Amino acid sequence: MSKKIAILGSTGSIGLTTLDILNKNKKTFKVELLSTNKNIKRIKKQIKIFKVKNIVIHDEKIFYKNRLFFKKSNVNVYQNISDFRKNYKKRLDYSMCAITGLNGLESTLEIIQSTKRIAIANKESIICGWNLINDRLKKYKTKFIPIDSEHFSIFELIKNDNIENIKKIYITASGGPFLNIKKSKLSKFIPKNAIKHPTWKMGKKISIDSSTLINKIYELIEAKKIFNLDYNKFQIIIEPTSYVHGIVEFYNGICKILTHPTSMEIPIYNSLLFNKKILKISENFEFNKMNNLNFQKIESNKFPVFKILKKLSNTDSLYETVLVTANDVLVDLFLKKKIKFYDIYKILNQILDLKEYKRYKILKPKNLNQITKLSKNVRLKTLTLSVQSRV
Repeated sequence: MSKKIAILGSTGSIGLTTLDILNKNKKTFKVELLSTNKNIKRIKKQIKIFKVKNIVIHDEKIFYKNRLFFKKSNVNVYQNISDFRKNYKKRLDYSMCAITGLNGLESTLEIIQSTKRIAIANKESIICGWNLINDRLKKYKTKFIPIDSEHFSIFELIKNDNIENIKKIYITASGGPFLNIKKSKLSKFIPKNAIKHPTWKMGKKISIDSSTLINKIYELIEAKKIFNLDYNKFQIIIEPTSYVHGIVEFYNGICKILTHPTSMEIPIYNSLLFNKKILKISENFEFNKMNNLNFQKIESNKFPVFKILKKLSNTDSLYETVLVTANDVLVDLFLKKKIKFYDIYKILNQILDLKEYKRYKILKPKNLNQITKLSKNVRLKTLTLSVQSRV
């Protein structure tokens, strides 16, 4: 029997990669649900290829504009996952959650009770709402698989070991496009320089996060939450080739390393491995990259965002929502050329040091509404401070 699949954010890069794998294994999988925000043209093609009968369109205007078309096409169209669940009574075998930003958290929480296995490729959902996600995973006995290459690698490296045997986990960073550029020159760099990632093909937002290395702060927070370890168990190091994705050092003297090409196809493919055999990936081991590894420590003066690590608490808190929201706003302003490169850290640091937000370090998220409300508040405050910094 084919495995029932849902892909939330099917028109984005992770969704497209997942569908490409499924397209090569149509006898093994049946796509039951796709979702998009606005990309109707792309989701129409996906519906035709995979003969999908259920879709979610999150954007309200786009939903009402297109619902009659899909109804005539014999496709059930919903505005959110909650509405889908009311009409789809079966339990899915696998759900990929790839909606970007905090907008993906609601859908992730809703789909958990309707799926046996969930793969989450959304940093913001895990960072801001992990305790809410984890509670539902336990309640509905849903298996969780991390999709970020770093967390997937750690997951693979430690799955047969006792967590108490772990001495150190190293999260690798490429160093982004500015690794070999002097700090004195970075203040003059504009968005087109920052989005030229040397090893990964990524969207503009995540490329900027890679150039500041805030994406590694995010990944460390995610790892701390997913694997339930303190921050002192982790260290971020530079590995320019992006071929090594995870290193775990154990107290017994053994150190494990996981490598794979710079493709999200590897983590996604492995998350889809059920008991049945599916098409193999034609990737070969790259000896030349292993022969040229050059591990380096992070220069905090060049990448000052790493100083933020000292502000973080070892407990789940709403403070992470402050961090994620403020950074999202600042990256958007930088892409629009309204602030300079180092203003991202400067204003982000100001936001995190405000008394009104420091108190959130000891407040654990209780529900989605609490996270959403705080995020809106931080967004407005960040915009206000960024305007003041330009005056």
